Amino acid sequence: MSRLANGARLYPLSTLRQYADEDLKLLDRVKPDVVVGDFRLSLSVSARVAGIPYVALSNAYWSPYASRRRIPMPSLPMARILGVPLASAFFTLGRPFAFAWHTVPLNLLRREYGLPGLGLDLRRVYTDADMTLYADVPELVPTAGLPDNHRYIGPVEWSPELPMPELPAAAAQRPLVYVTLGSSGSGALLPVILEALSELDCHVAVASAGALLDRVPANATVADYLPGAQMSARAALVICNGGSPTSHQALACGVPVLGIPFNLDQHLNMDCVVAYGAGLALRPEHANALTLRSAAQTLLTDPQCRRRAAELRRVFVARRAAGGFQQALDAAIIQHTNAPRGGKP
Repeated sequence: MSRLANGARLYPLSTLRQYADEDLKLLDRVKPDVVVGDFRLSLSVSARVAGIPYVALSNAYWSPYASRRRIPMPSLPMARILGVPLASAFFTLGRPFAFAWHTVPLNLLRREYGLPGLGLDLRRVYTDADMTLYADVPELVPTAGLPDNHRYIGPVEWSPELPMPELPAAAAQRPLVYVTLGSSGSGALLPVILEALSELDCHVAVASAGALLDRVPANATVADYLPGAQMSARAALVICNGGSPTSHQALACGVPVLGIPFNLDQHLNMDCVVAYGAGLALRPEHANALTLRSAAQTLLTDPQCRRRAAELRRVFVARRAAGGFQQALDAAIIQHTNAPRGGKP
């Protein structure tokens, strides 16, 4: 988390070496027909060395074939020091070199195992696999020229099995705003969000993830964790860190999203949500009671935004991840079975 927040390499070469060694021992012991990874970058090497088909789960906004090419600046320390406009200018100038620098550890590891490099495109490094599956829909995150081994399977939705909180009787007569900043959001923003929403005609249900709150407004209910799917289905607005899991959960219920993204993954996701018209993004550097209240009020009352979120609900319903995932697994195994013997897949 610290490396992510500061723009450092997530995995140095020494870590990837250790992961690849552990992978190979496990794959040799289990001998699976296929291996599925979710950002386990070492599988780009170990699965190929073991001769096992490798299926990677990713998001389409990381794809080398993504139609949207804008790369927003994540919330790096220089944004707080220099201000967002100046820091964004430096980020735009330095991004190609920084992204290339991030590709070096995996390329070096592949070379050590006699595999060809993947080049300096970070998106290719992050999505390399025999079969790459996007937990997205093309309507929200479009791509162009996808090869046969890159497929959309739809959002992967999950919610903990927790009881719904007991809301005050008065809450039934007011719009519900569900707030969850998740494990990678900033708990320090929760008091500001609560202050902003305290003056709106709504009730607020907050999943605090254990963050301590000195003051809870009269129109708020707070719990450590809440059942996200049920809360989204009940809500008129979801406020989150902008990551795809919670924003997909909201959009699957036709509910607009107010994202406060920190890392690049969250920024890329919210860029697509905002471009589609199903939500708004507010940088944490700009998040205060006034801006949060204004954005929340807009999303609670804007019929166009609610209509676009409802459109995505219908799209999500038509594309279930389980079916797409099963088809991809079958295709990966068939492809491996039919591959010429004596070479790596």
